[in-house]
Amino acid sequence: MSYRIVFFDIDGTLLDEEKRVPPDAAEAVRQLKASGVEPVIATGRAPYFIKPVADELGIESWVSLNGGYVVYQGKALHELTIDRSDLEKLVELADRNGHALVFEGREWYYANREGDPFAFDAVESLKVAHPGVDADFWKKEAVYQVFLHCESHEEQVYEDALPALRFIRWHSKALDVLPKNGSKAAGIAALLDVLGLTKEEAVAFGDGLNDKEMLEYVGLGIAMGNSHPDVLPYADYVTTRVEAGGVRNGLIYAGLLKD
Repeated sequence: MSYRIVFFDIDGTLLDEEKRVPPDAAEAVRQLKASGVEPVIATGRAPYFIKPVADELGIESWVSLNGGYVVYQGKALHELTIDRSDLEKLVELADRNGHALVFEGREWYYANREGDPFAFDAVESLKVAHPGVDADFWKKEAVYQVFLHCESHEEQVYEDALPALRFIRWHSKALDVLPKNGSKAAGIAALLDVLGLTKEEAVAFGDGLNDKEMLEYVGLGIAMGNSHPDVLPYADYVTTRVEAGGVRNGLIYAGLLKD
């Protein structure tokens, strides 16, 4: 198969535990671009947290917010937001349970309370600027994704009460909340359709629970060696860890780089 486009997760795939791009990964992406194959970021991160990585690697296109906002060479191609009635139910339930929420808009993100320790720990792990505070942001602006800050034993009540939403854990104290039909795979499908490419012509790299559908959907799904164990069954191939040449080795396996 001749692959024409490659989708890269950010955290744990392009970025190591220190949130840095390993030099070998940066060089691999540069060589990939030089060969005429398109690199695209596919992440749960919002657009405002993609730019530093995208600029470093010379990537101009991304599937962000777990498929909620797709950009190709600077142009928005696809958007999926959370219905306001579902947001209202989520806010009410989180208030009853004493759990903080962070609403992710297109331009910035906002917490519904200030100084929540769970929200602080989760955002700190991303090494990004902290959110603003606006409990009513969801009433005024489109929301693509929400951080729900609770522990794993507390999340089932939300899944039971809010069937129109998906809950994907990415931190011991945080979950992504998105529309039921939202996923990186759905965002990738929308982009491929615009570009006139088939899923068989696509490769994807990932390591987290929000990468399962993406890895299964594309022609070649590559899991990082540092992946969550539950991700591995969805991949066609498991490469080495991010800090051990994972991106480069995966691209070699795909036949997109020479050993």
